[in-house]
Amino acid sequence: MHCEWSRQHMEATSRQKATWGLLAVTLAWGATFIWMKQAMNAIQPEIEAYGRIPVVAILVGARFAIAFVALILISQEARKALFDQELWKGGAILGGILLIGFITQMIGLDSINPSTSAFLTSLYVVFTALITTKITGQRVTRTMILGVALATFGAGFIEGPPHLSWGLGEILTVICAFFFALHILFTQKITQEVNPIGVTGTSFLVVSFGSIIVAFLSGGTSTVDALSIVSVQGVVIPLLCLGLIGSLFALLLLNLFQRYLHPVQAAIIYALEPVWTTVFALELGMTTWTAWIAVGGGALLAGNLMVELRENQGATADEKPVQQPPKTVLIN
Repeated sequence: MHCEWSRQHMEATSRQKATWGLLAVTLAWGATFIWMKQAMNAIQPEIEAYGRIPVVAILVGARFAIAFVALILISQEARKALFDQELWKGGAILGGILLIGFITQMIGLDSINPSTSAFLTSLYVVFTALITTKITGQRVTRTMILGVALATFGAGFIEGPPHLSWGLGEILTVICAFFFALHILFTQKITQEVNPIGVTGTSFLVVSFGSIIVAFLSGGTSTVDALSIVSVQGVVIPLLCLGLIGSLFALLLLNLFQRYLHPVQAAIIYALEPVWTTVFALELGMTTWTAWIAVGGGALLAGNLMVELRENQGATADEKPVQQPPKTVLIN
């Protein structure tokens, strides 16, 4: 009896820590919008000269390169991962999926407005629920279904109603949402099988190299061009923030903590990202208050609170047991 209580208490504690960890991820991701906008504003001449896709791909590549270098400097496990075939395999899967998501979203944004992109990207919450039900065998509760609906609505409408007219940009953004859902599900699987810190490092390197390849293939840029883009005045500080906080901090926490939650619950939490983005944008005077911010943000918060309260009441007893954390050493 005592052992069963102790096990349930440990699982509840793990879920609670994981929830706070993923909330910190959404906070960091919300700030990345500000830093990316600052960087993009500083390199408008380069965008006009080379095109949006190669320039953004270079920024993404540099961002993940910064994260990779920082991680291997502070973590012995990340350094050991460079000689582990299984961690390279896991990193190739997670990094490849993330790269496809970034690239399709990037190309899609070239021809659709931000509110439409936000709405279509938020469909990853729905995709996560559908794929989970079909493939993993982890049953989605009615509370989670309602949470998915509220989170999708909130993320999609926080910037106002999207104006859909189906074209290449919209289709690519839906594909992006599908791959972001796959990233959530594969993260759930891979980080339970291999060291999460090690696979974080290898995935960073895959995204970085992949982004640079995309940049060269799409724009014909050279190494000199790439260096000149990332060294433009007004780019360096935002790029360091993107690498160290938006990638290293956020994705390391994601890989460490997501495995303790149902993947659909994790997806619902991630949908809070636009709330933080809007808060930062309002604070910095980059956007103005509208009723849709209250409607969309309220729906997102309601969806998360509903699922979290239900989880704490033990509604997920039918899920597979929460994995207890292995001992990992971040800094050495």
